[in-house]
Amino acid sequence: MPTIRILIKAEELEAKRINDILERTFEDDGYATAIFETKAGGREWAAEILITDMDAEEAVELVRDRVGADAFAAPIEAEELPEINWVAKSLEGLKPVRAGRFFVHGSHDRDKRPFNAHSIEVEAALAFGTGHHGTTAGCLVELDRLLNRRSYNRILDLGTGTGVLAIAIAMMTKQEVVATDIDPVAVRTTRENAEKNGVGPLVKAFAANGVDDRRFGEEGPFDLVVANILAKPLTKLSAPLSRRMSWPATLVLSGLLEHDGPRIVSAYAMQGFKLVRKRSYDGWLTLTFVRGLPDA
Repeated sequence: MPTIRILIKAEELEAKRINDILERTFEDDGYATAIFETKAGGREWAAEILITDMDAEEAVELVRDRVGADAFAAPIEAEELPEINWVAKSLEGLKPVRAGRFFVHGSHDRDKRPFNAHSIEVEAALAFGTGHHGTTAGCLVELDRLLNRRSYNRILDLGTGTGVLAIAIAMMTKQEVVATDIDPVAVRTTRENAEKNGVGPLVKAFAANGVDDRRFGEEGPFDLVVANILAKPLTKLSAPLSRRMSWPATLVLSGLLEHDGPRIVSAYAMQGFKLVRKRSYDGWLTLTFVRGLPDA
């Protein structure tokens, strides 16, 4: 199905308010949103959302239904975008990323691999997580720190995307890592990337929605979990995920904007987790929690 670009144009404050509504109401759908100026001097702005799996008319009706009367006076425009791998397109020309002792790169930058780093080769793919985003880079830096401080017995990468974090853990620890994602494409990508980076046997990837799958019980309980997802699902998962973790345990969460921090801290505090470290990368938070440990 095509990608439909929806634009809602309004004055700056109104456009920003509409964008906030789009972000909030479409958070669980995974559709990309943006806000930008369309006319100089701030006279007109546009809130944008890219919607897949439906035609233009359906997309417009969906947006109207979600936004409702909050944008009754703002015109809605829709256009069908060419069928392009937008993930690959957006990643063209991206430079390698150094995050802690990890070096994430594409195949065209193999010659730039430093001798003193864990190099992870990942190409643009239809799955999230290449190391370039602040959430992935933040998790890599924190994992580098944690894995140098203590050892862990059972490790889970929840919402693995391209598998970068699971691969990084396997490279450092030489241990098996469970890597799961709701998206079968991400799971397939993770397996391929793990093989390509020489840790295929160590990365146990499977598709699962949440943590109810019986395999979590078979592989757990986990004493280190990294989950780079989004604030809303992380909040919902606080209790079930905590039940899949051991005592003591360490938890690294990302995929969070600055304003998400307080509700995430509160949700996991109710499960006995204490926030011990907070980092911000490009406006994205990486939070580290412990339970049954003095620190991390």
